[in-house]
Amino acid sequence: MQTPVNKNATKKAKELLSYLENISGKKIITGQHTQTNPMEEIEYIKSVTGKEPKLCGFELLSYSPNINYKDATEPCLTEVYENRDTVETALKWAKENPEGIVTLSFHWFSPISGRDKSFYAKNTDFDAAKVLVKDSPEQKAFYSDMEIIAKELRKFEEAGIPVLWRPFHESDGDWFWWGAKGPQVAKELYKLMFDYYTNVLHINNLIWVWNCRLKEGYPGDNCVDVVSVDIYLQQYESTGYEEDYKKLIANVSNNKVAALAEVGYMPDIKVLEKTHTPWAYYMTWSKEFCIGEQYNSKENLKAMYASDYSVTL
Repeated sequence: MQTPVNKNATKKAKELLSYLENISGKKIITGQHTQTNPMEEIEYIKSVTGKEPKLCGFELLSYSPNINYKDATEPCLTEVYENRDTVETALKWAKENPEGIVTLSFHWFSPISGRDKSFYAKNTDFDAAKVLVKDSPEQKAFYSDMEIIAKELRKFEEAGIPVLWRPFHESDGDWFWWGAKGPQVAKELYKLMFDYYTNVLHINNLIWVWNCRLKEGYPGDNCVDVVSVDIYLQQYESTGYEEDYKKLIANVSNNKVAALAEVGYMPDIKVLEKTHTPWAYYMTWSKEFCIGEQYNSKENLKAMYASDYSVTL
C-alpha cells in the first residue's frame, strides 16, 4: 500500500492517494483542465454527455509575482486575466463537489526578468541552474515566489481539500525555464520545493505529482507520490497509451500511482476496458482540446462518460 511521501500528510490526502492506487487498473478517473473562471469546458462536457469529470484542473499562472504587464502581448494579458482568482473558483468547485478531485498546474512566470509569457524559456534569460547557487539572486527570488504560492495552497489545506500538486511539469522538454537547463536541474528545483513546502512551511494537503518521463530527471521515490506524463499526439489514434505507461514506469518508478496528467486526445475507453492499463486518471487540456471536435469527437466523449470503466462526478 502506497503512503504519501509527506509523513505528516492530512487524513484526506492519505485517503485520496489510497483511492488513486486502488482504482488503477480497475477504472480510470475522468479529468478536465479549465482555463478560465467560467469553466466552460465543464459545461460543454455536461451538455454533450449529461455528466461531469471527477477530476478538475486549475491553473495558478496569474498568481506569479513577476508578471511583466508593460511588455506583454494581448494573448499573454488575456491568459493572465482569464486565470485571475482561479484559487477561489477551485475552492468553490471543490466545496460544491465534495467527491471531486482538484489538481493544480503552475505556468510560473520567471521569478526574475522576462517578458510576455515568461514561463517559456524563449521569453526570459532567467537561469534555473543559478537557483541551486546558495544566496544567489535567482535562489532568493525562487524562494520568495514559492512563499507567495504557498499562501494560495494553504487555502486548500484550511478548507480540508487535498490537492494533486504538479509543479515543474514537462521538464523532459526545454520549452519552460525550469526545463531549459535539462531535467537534472528541474529535478533539483522540485526537491527544493518539496523540502520547503513539506519540512519548512508544513503544507500537508498536497499529493506530489512528478511530470517527466526521463530517468535522469526523476527526483526519487522519497518525494514523489504520482508519476505522470503529458502526451499530445499529432493526430488521433485509438489508444490506451499502454506503451507510454510501460516507458514511464521503466524510466522512473513502478512503485507509484501513474497518471496521464495532460492529453490532447483522451485515451480510448474501449481500449482501456480491454487492456486495463493502470492509469489512475487522465486530464484533457482546456479550450479547443475539449470544446468542439477539433481534437475529441462528441462520439468519443460520450463513450468515455458512458463507460462503466470511467469514474465521473
